[in-house]
Amino acid sequence: MSKEFDVVVIGAGPGGYIAAIRAAQLGLNVACCESNPYDDPKGEPRLGGTCLNVGCIPSKALLASSEEVENVNHHLADHGITVKDVAVDVAKMLKRKDDIVGKMTKGIEFLFRKNKVTLLKGHGKFVGKADGGYQVEIAGKDGAETVKAKQVIIATGSKARHLPSIPVDNVMVCDNEGALKFGEVPKKLGVIGAGVIGLELGSVWRRLGADVTILEALPAFLGAVDAGVAKEAQKLFTKQGLKFELGVKIGNVKADKKGVSLAYTAADGSEKTLECDKLIVSIGRVPNTDKLGLDAVGLAVDERGFIPVDDHCATTVPGIWAIGDVVRGPMLAHKAEDEGVAVAERIAGQKPHIDYNCIPWVIYTSPEIAWVGKTEQQLKAEGRETKAGQFPFMANGRALGMGAADGFVKVIADAKTDEILGVHIIGANASDLIAEAVVAMEFKAASEDIARVCHPHPSLSEVVREAALAVDKRALNM
Repeated sequence: MSKEFDVVVIGAGPGGYIAAIRAAQLGLNVACCESNPYDDPKGEPRLGGTCLNVGCIPSKALLASSEEVENVNHHLADHGITVKDVAVDVAKMLKRKDDIVGKMTKGIEFLFRKNKVTLLKGHGKFVGKADGGYQVEIAGKDGAETVKAKQVIIATGSKARHLPSIPVDNVMVCDNEGALKFGEVPKKLGVIGAGVIGLELGSVWRRLGADVTILEALPAFLGAVDAGVAKEAQKLFTKQGLKFELGVKIGNVKADKKGVSLAYTAADGSEKTLECDKLIVSIGRVPNTDKLGLDAVGLAVDERGFIPVDDHCATTVPGIWAIGDVVRGPMLAHKAEDEGVAVAERIAGQKPHIDYNCIPWVIYTSPEIAWVGKTEQQLKAEGRETKAGQFPFMANGRALGMGAADGFVKVIADAKTDEILGVHIIGANASDLIAEAVVAMEFKAASEDIARVCHPHPSLSEVVREAALAVDKRALNM
């Protein structure tokens, strides 16, 4: 007799494991299946998905390590600290990263046990409908079993998009997975794609000593970001040593054990060649929706491979839901988590709601970039009348003391109602500072609300308040 569950979650990434835990908290009998070992030495499935294993968490660990190197080499002298004979142990740096990942993976296993979530080790796919639910096959190392689920949540995430003409071996030509485990610092590093992943990984290896060139097909730098923030970011990253070429067309790529040769057409039409020791391809991600057996339950993906869902992540088949990178919206771990919680609560009869306009974005470069809501260019295209306030970190005492005076905060509000429509930050700790703006927008706050709230002094958060004050041209420290 097959096992039966109220809910089976396919995929144990940020969306999947959070959905499973929340559903279990609500009293449901829950199982979650996962098959990807992510280089586990025993070949066992590792929980946490791309984010924890080969994405968000390991990249932030390496960003932190490389930032320490940058501080020692370029900023400690400003504090009167002299350091000689600095050496970088890449192997130890990578081990630290791996240890953090391992600790967090084990942490999810503990949470599953604590919340009585059944872990099914294997690849999950639909094999058909069952009386009052669905049959899901779990294929693992020891064979396959079929379980029954009243409700199924698809949370299988995404994988790196590759170019058909550029084979990725994750040795010489790498996606995000290979770029996180270079055995040594490449002298010359090429990056295709000036998006979040390209900028973050390019920054890691640039700080450790690589000569980094980033090629971007689009003519504008960070086109989805507020134009003022993007302009400031490109200026600061170029000053740090990253090299950018925008509006390029990638041509033939040749790779061997000695290096990679990449031909491309520059924006001015000239033909160029980039010679590098390693190449990172970071041109976006595609949803993991193949091999799910969707046709067995009457589901199909759209032309881009996403599973169509309504505003509540329900598919067209009753009792089957999809969340995170396999559905519309930004491919962000925290968006997947919120959708996982919302679906679990909806299955349990509650009425949760997600405001997708209030989901923050972050790029963990130095300085960090974070934003929530709409950009000035988006609001202008909508014909919305707005007013904006901007305040620089260079006028903030805490930022100066930290040696982190680059960047600014911009607050955009409705010209008539003063409702906050967007907040855009480039500066130190932007990933933390943006949370105040998210809370404000969730409560439909006005810029006046932030301006009237007492902020601690000295703190970076004062820059957010000053930007809100500047909306009505009454910043106090400028």
